[in-house]
Amino acid sequence: MSLEGVRVLVSGAGVAGPAVAWWLAEHGATVTVVEIAKTLRTSGFAVDFRGSTHLGVLRGMGVLDELTALRTRGGAMTCVTADGREIFTLPAEFAGGDLEVRRRDLSRVLYERSAPRVEYLFRDRVTGLVNAPDSVAVEFAHAAPRTFDFVIGADGLHSGVRVLTHGPETDYVRHLDYYIAGWDLPNPGVDTTPLQYNQPGRMASVSADRDDETKAGALVVFAAPRVDHDWFDTDRHKALITKALTGMGWHVPKLLDGLRAADDLYFDSISRVRVPHWSTGRVALLGDAAWGVTLGGMGVGTGLVGAYVLAGELARANGNPAALKSYEDRMRPYTTRWQRGANPGKFLAPATASGLWLRNTLFSTAFVRRMLVAGTATMATADLPDYQPQNDRRGSTTARWAATSESSSD
Repeated sequence: MSLEGVRVLVSGAGVAGPAVAWWLAEHGATVTVVEIAKTLRTSGFAVDFRGSTHLGVLRGMGVLDELTALRTRGGAMTCVTADGREIFTLPAEFAGGDLEVRRRDLSRVLYERSAPRVEYLFRDRVTGLVNAPDSVAVEFAHAAPRTFDFVIGADGLHSGVRVLTHGPETDYVRHLDYYIAGWDLPNPGVDTTPLQYNQPGRMASVSADRDDETKAGALVVFAAPRVDHDWFDTDRHKALITKALTGMGWHVPKLLDGLRAADDLYFDSISRVRVPHWSTGRVALLGDAAWGVTLGGMGVGTGLVGAYVLAGELARANGNPAALKSYEDRMRPYTTRWQRGANPGKFLAPATASGLWLRNTLFSTAFVRRMLVAGTATMATADLPDYQPQNDRRGSTTARWAATSESSSD
């Protein structure tokens, strides 16, 4: 079982891209990752991992201990009134799972783990793909054309690879009537416990940085119809956020002051991706490009599971394209469990006063909070094959994964 001599291009250097690149290299493939941004992104928010499946993949990659050392130590999330009175508190197990880390830390660790054996092309993107029976011809915005054996689109909700292989984004991405944004700013006077304030259709959250309490991170969600614009137009994004949140009160004016000065901004629609088939010829979709829900609680962990399975199925088939169907057959039931019906916007920022009252009343009930924690733990669990790399130079990974499999079955 090997991918020695197989050339793979991965589009996207966020989370799933570097992860699948690392696993492919473990199996012997020659891997290139192309990323439109000039560097790794530093914006975003905390992401979490839940259950033995997520943690097992991290352990198999040899990054679990490093990420554990970088954990946010995130505790409960408290929803408050404008004058700071507690409405309800979500338990740490729901808010942060078994392991919570900042997305930028996760992205950096996966990049550094893969970079010694993977070629990275920043400030570039795929502009053309031609599937052939035995290869894929690829054109780039800047680099010279190349030929690969496989191409993987791990380039997120607004995947350029998906557009090239499947058609317009509007055919596969459903806007769920909300937008989300996150940025860093000087601490406006809060501690490390995330605080959340709501008005109908609007939510603002802020907490101090646990490593430097002079800094803080803001996360906002607001209801808005779909707006077509350049996803890399930061000035436009800042204007949309400011218009949506102006007049909100609480800490929001200070958050908006920080927004104006922010160098790096995470901004996206809250949307759901549904693609009938995740592969076309020798091109496959992975992570949010295939099954994403913005801010979906299992999204990042499931993307890493998908990276493990995709690389493993290709290796098990010794590079036969039939592996792409096997990957989808194995992953689709797992992703569907948590994606079905999910709309984080409705939970975080109910659009009406009555909806906001109902959410606050429900989550003030201990039984409902316990059910939330139990439900997410169940959805995160799945049995995975052991795709053991055969090359002796990768023996340490095999040992780690064997230990993971044993511990997960206890």
